[in-house]
Amino acid sequence: MASSFSFDSLNQAQREAVGSLDGPVMLLAGAGTGKTRTVTCRIAHMLEKRIPASEILAVTFTNKAASEMRERIAGMVSKKSAEEMTVCTFHSLCVRILRGGIEKLGYKKNFSICSHSDQVGLMKQLLVRKGGTSEKVKPEEVLSAISKGKNKGIDPASLEDEYFAMLAVAYQNELRAQNAVDFDDLLLLAEQILREHADVRDMFRQRFTRVTVDEFQDTNALQMQLLQQLVGPPNYHVCVVGDDDQSIYGWRGAEVANILQFEKFFPNPKVIRLEENYRSTHAVLHTANSLIKHNTGRREKILRSTRKAGDPVRIVAMPGDEEEAEFIAEEIMADKGAVGREWEDFAILFRTNSQSRKLELAMRERKIPYRMVGAQSFYDRREVRDVLGYAQLLASPDADVPLLRVLNAPNRGIGQTTAVLATDWSREHEQSVWQALCDPNFTDQLGPKATNAVQEFVATIAGAKNRIEIAKENPADVLHALIKQIEYLPWIERACKTDSERQQRGEGIASVIDSLRKHTEKGKGLQSFIDHSALASEREDDDLEKKHGVTLITLHASKGLEFPIVFLVGLEEGFLPHTRSIAEGTKDEERRLLYVGITRAQDNLTMTYCATRIKWGQETGCQPSSFIGELDDEFLDHTTYDDILGAAPSTDELADFFGGLKNLLDDND
Repeated sequence: MASSFSFDSLNQAQREAVGSLDGPVMLLAGAGTGKTRTVTCRIAHMLEKRIPASEILAVTFTNKAASEMRERIAGMVSKKSAEEMTVCTFHSLCVRILRGGIEKLGYKKNFSICSHSDQVGLMKQLLVRKGGTSEKVKPEEVLSAISKGKNKGIDPASLEDEYFAMLAVAYQNELRAQNAVDFDDLLLLAEQILREHADVRDMFRQRFTRVTVDEFQDTNALQMQLLQQLVGPPNYHVCVVGDDDQSIYGWRGAEVANILQFEKFFPNPKVIRLEENYRSTHAVLHTANSLIKHNTGRREKILRSTRKAGDPVRIVAMPGDEEEAEFIAEEIMADKGAVGREWEDFAILFRTNSQSRKLELAMRERKIPYRMVGAQSFYDRREVRDVLGYAQLLASPDADVPLLRVLNAPNRGIGQTTAVLATDWSREHEQSVWQALCDPNFTDQLGPKATNAVQEFVATIAGAKNRIEIAKENPADVLHALIKQIEYLPWIERACKTDSERQQRGEGIASVIDSLRKHTEKGKGLQSFIDHSALASEREDDDLEKKHGVTLITLHASKGLEFPIVFLVGLEEGFLPHTRSIAEGTKDEERRLLYVGITRAQDNLTMTYCATRIKWGQETGCQPSSFIGELDDEFLDHTTYDDILGAAPSTDELADFFGGLKNLLDDND
């Protein structure tokens, strides 16, 4: 099997990594060292060595990373081989495992996956039932505690806070009663099936003989256990790829110990370090190395730049956050004109979202286009969740979560009282809510209006379901007709305040139906589409390429990205390192976060700190970050806002300015 990569195009460490196909291998891939290229070449090399494509599994963290890896591999090998491989996220791997055997754990095969918004809705109901309105507890707080507990293998009843423990047990019982699982359950239950059922474990070990895990520093204890069930003796053909220096998700349960103590989990691994950096100048890299070496217990590696020294890294002292924002906006405008950069070449990185407001204002005042990362997800939109709810009913009306979501959307005279009665009835009779709605013994308890509304709803859904199952019509056509029949769009449009909101709702509905059509055209079924959508709604990267302008982004979201010119703002004690990290003893992780920020810069890096900053509406004095003192001064230029504003322009700067002005005038002609 030929593939389009050559060993000559790789450096020595990359060559060693691509050639090491057997046994446990750990690639310690520093920032900008060509990690993705190395991993894809290694997979292409497996095919050259006649390892069947269908036996290759590559696991990553986001859908975006999975599809990028799939595309890169497809560019190197035949389309057929690329399609036969499994490249997916941890969660979608778990769905495959569970669809093949969840009945062994007492669930029904047609389980539904609870999205984050479904979880919040469910927790709100439980808080009302369990007196939470007087407790002033946020649903997200409880869900976060439950999630952390699940990932650490703690029984819900054993959570430290007694009230949270009671809610956790009720939440789990509710999910179980609705034959639903949340994202953490996907991992928990998949690991449990593999651990407890040797037949399922052996089946998956034979199916996937070569396993690669990307971004290994982000795995938690549960994902590590899952990996150990998937990869077994005698060969342990597993390759993990990551960088302990970029482990910044400890607050989300990631265990840097997985990478630091890899030898504990898999015997005698081959450890290969990728240390040649192709991204940043020597000045940027030297500064990053000087910072990260202050972390203890890390795996030693020194990144070496393949580029020249470049401009020094600037550290600028600012009077306040107003001046900080205006200074950066002015610099971006000047650079854009003088050097002929694109807006997309610039990025502003910050520790918390609250820091972006002043920066956004400064951009808007100067009409600088910018793109914010972390806007509302497509899958959190009301109309998208409703239409997916109807799609789920067409696949399996016994799924309670989506049924209760759309029971009265649009309004059809089935109020909250009827929904509660149906839920209670379904529990008492150990049925689904759908079965309750179809049962005359239940509907006889309702008034004539509610009975008619329920019967009409049941007939509508059953009729549409029959068109798919009996008449074999395309599910996308049936869903489209159903949404039209129930007059969903006119109903949701009535609540819209603007024309653009109306248009957005319509586009959202059309987009779901269009995605379903494309999915079925590939020969995949309705349930597979619903699983795909549920997984896509999970914590996902925004697609930056589709947006235009200067990038405003948190340090956490910036991992994996790179920009020619980077401004890293707010290097103050209490912001970076964050106050919480100082109290909790997680300052090492904050240092890694700054390291990630520094290594995003390709050509130029400016870091700023303020003497005062507005916090909670009050002007507060700030101290420079203790991390600044850890940076080696060799390539640093310490300066102040006043010095830069007061400095006379150099001949080069004047030439650049007039050249930039001429370019702008030429562009406008």
